[in-house]
Amino acid sequence: MTEMVLPQHTNALGTVFGGVVMSWVDIAAATCAMRHAAKTVVTASIDAMHFISPIRLGWIVTLKSAVNYTSTTSCEVGVRVTAENPLTGEKFHTASAYLTFVALDSFGRATPIPQIKPGTAEEIQRMEDAKARRHARLELRDRLVKRDNRDKGHT
Repeated sequence: MTEMVLPQHTNALGTVFGGVVMSWVDIAAATCAMRHAAKTVVTASIDAMHFISPIRLGWIVTLKSAVNYTSTTSCEVGVRVTAENPLTGEKFHTASAYLTFVALDSFGRATPIPQIKPGTAEEIQRMEDAKARRHARLELRDRLVKRDNRDKGHT
């Protein structure tokens, strides 16, 4: 996905609002997940969004996404954001994020998706890294649910 940075995307410093980049990341990742699943998908989680360098007015932004891991009904998509100064041709890695999507059937229930089959060493490594992130996400979710239930007086 490619975007040109326009004035409505920028703050008083002439750099892109973080929320605009986050929106672009969600759209790029959702498109990737939907193409893989061939089903409607919804964003289930966004791991920490890392903003590495600013993106300036007039620059060209490219978002590259790939499915790193699939479970029965969900997938993790990694997104790398780069920006190019079109006047100099210089390119910058500006942001990265990992998002999880769940595929839904026509009734809005989670539904199975095709499983990825990594073939290269890089794909295998991306899948292993994604498995570790998934494990950490699920542990965090469980801790938050327990804390929320405790705060509400449930045991």
